[in-house]
Amino acid sequence: MRSLFAKTLLWFLATTTVAILGIILTTALTFTSTEPRGPFGTLLTAQVEEAKAAYESGGRPALASMLSKFQQATNIHVVFTDAKGTDLLTGEPRPELLRVPRRDRWRLPFPFGRPRPVIARRDSSGQYWLFLINQRENWTFFFLQRQHLWIIGLVVLLCYAFAYHLTSPVRRLRAVVDCFGRGDFSARAETNRRDELGQLAQSFNQMAERIQTLLAAERRLLQDVSHELRSPLARLGVAIELARSGEDREHLLDRIQKEADRLNELVGELLQVTRVEVDPSKQKMETVRLDELLGDLVYDSLLEAKAKDCNLLLRAPDAVTLNGDEELIRRAVENVLRNAIRYAPMGTSVDVDLSRTGATAQVGVRDYGPGVPDESLPRIFDPFYRVDSDRNRASGGLGLGLAIARRSVELHKGKLTAQNAHPGLLVTIEFPVAAVPLAETLKPAAPTPVSTS
Repeated sequence: MRSLFAKTLLWFLATTTVAILGIILTTALTFTSTEPRGPFGTLLTAQVEEAKAAYESGGRPALASMLSKFQQATNIHVVFTDAKGTDLLTGEPRPELLRVPRRDRWRLPFPFGRPRPVIARRDSSGQYWLFLINQRENWTFFFLQRQHLWIIGLVVLLCYAFAYHLTSPVRRLRAVVDCFGRGDFSARAETNRRDELGQLAQSFNQMAERIQTLLAAERRLLQDVSHELRSPLARLGVAIELARSGEDREHLLDRIQKEADRLNELVGELLQVTRVEVDPSKQKMETVRLDELLGDLVYDSLLEAKAKDCNLLLRAPDAVTLNGDEELIRRAVENVLRNAIRYAPMGTSVDVDLSRTGATAQVGVRDYGPGVPDESLPRIFDPFYRVDSDRNRASGGLGLGLAIARRSVELHKGKLTAQNAHPGLLVTIEFPVAAVPLAETLKPAAPTPVSTS
C-alpha cells in the first residue's frame, strides 16, 4: 500500500478500533468483576443480602418472587444456595458451583467455545451463595448497542476527513511539482494553510521563484552577452577588413583598439559579477573608513566630471567605519557615482552625501538628470538592463555597473535603492556600521566638501 491517504486513514481506523475494543474490554471486566469496589460488585453484594433477607423472612415463595424479578430484568439465570451448594429454591444439590469461586473469580463474557461464565458472591455471614449464570449464547456484542454504531460511523467519517485534510495538500503539491518539473516554471502551490504543510508550500514557492528568476536571468544574460559581443566583434571585423585595404589605417587601428577595450571591459565586468556571486564566504573582511573611501572616489572622478562640465559635491561630516571587502565596497560606490556622472546634464552637479543613523551608514548619490521611469526603477539593478529601449550606447556602459553594486552591497548585509528626486535620480546605499570604537582604530576625520568648480 503506497498511498499516503490510505495509510493515514487505515492508521486512524485501526487506532479507533483498538480504542473501542479497549473500552468494551474495560466495561466487560468491570461488569463481570465480583470485587466490591466495582459497580457490579456493589450491586451483587446488595442482591445477595436482599435474597438472604427474602429467604429468611418469607421462605421459598419470597425468594422465588425476588429471584424471578431479578432474572426477568437481567436475563441472567440466578441460583441461591446454602453453604453446601444446595439450591434453596429447588432443593437440587449444585456442588459444582462451589468450585467456581475457588477456580475463577471472574471470567470475560465471551464464550468462544468455553462454558458460560458463572459469577458468585457470598453473603456477609458466609451461609449463602448467589450465583449468576449467563444465559446468552453470544456475548460478543452484548456491550455494543445500536447507539454505538452511530458513534463508530461518526468516528470513521472524522478519520476520513482528517486523512483527506492531511494528504490533499500533499497531492496538490505533487501535481505542482510535476508541472514545474515538466518546464512550467510559473507553477505555484497554494499557501492558505498555516501549518507545516503550508510552510512546505511556501518554501517550494520561494524555491520556484528563485529558480524561475535565475533561469530568466540566465536566458537574458545569454541574450545580452551575445548582443554585447556581437556589435563590437562586427565592428572589429569591418575595421580589420578596411585596415587590410590600407586606407586611413591609423584611424582604423584606433577603432580596433577601442572595440578591443570595450570587449575587455565587458569581460572584466562579467568576471566581477561572477566573483561576487560564486562564494560570499571567501570575501576579504577588513576595516574600511567609508568617509575616506568616498573622498578618494570623488577625487578620482573629477576628470570624468570635468569632461561633462559637472561639479562633484561631497558632504561627509562624520567618520564612518565598516567591516567588509574594501574592493567590493569601492566598486559598488564607484559604479553608482559613475552612473550618476554619465547621466548628469552638462553644467549640473552630482551630490554625494554620507550620513549615519544608529547602526546604519547611508550614502546618497544624486544627479539632476531626467531620472528614470517609475516602472523601470525596480529593474535598473538587473544585469544588462537599460532604460533605453533602442539600446543605444551614446551614454556608454554595459548595464552591469548597478547590478554589481547591488550584489556587493547585499554581500555586506546592506541595501541599495533608487528613487526619482525630481529632478534627477537619487540612489541610496545603506551599510551596517562596524561595532568598533572609532577611537581605538581610527583617527577622527573632518571631511570637507569637494567640488570641481
